[in-house]
Amino acid sequence: MSLIARYTAFAVIATLANLGVQRLVLGGADTPLRLVLAMAAGTLVGLVVKYVLDKRWIFDDRSTGARAHARRFTAYTVMGGVTTLIFWGSETAFWLAFGTDLAREGGAILGLTIGYVVKYQLDKRYVFTPA
Repeated sequence: MSLIARYTAFAVIATLANLGVQRLVLGGADTPLRLVLAMAAGTLVGLVVKYVLDKRWIFDDRSTGARAHARRFTAYTVMGGVTTLIFWGSETAFWLAFGTDLAREGGAILGLTIGYVVKYQLDKRYVFTPA
């Protein structure tokens, strides 16, 4: 499988995990902050899923040990912070503009797609580099 196909498949898996967690939180939370809680919980789950898949199958990073994982995951998370702003902005804009869950999820998918393209470049340059 080509690198692009694998990266796309992993982005889809992480997106589904993210949106699935969001739906769980939105269905269970009864608070004015439920959308923020849902977006944060989904983002965290998507981040961990994508890191595990990218580390080994995209960037062929075979480093081991707590120190190596901590360094890489920290850098991965920082780069994810940049792209999360794209994702959250798009999801929130679609929610505010259209007010439906379908529109919110469409905005999320658009933001995640753009974010993952940017994130690959950031990860390649700044995260999965030789120690």
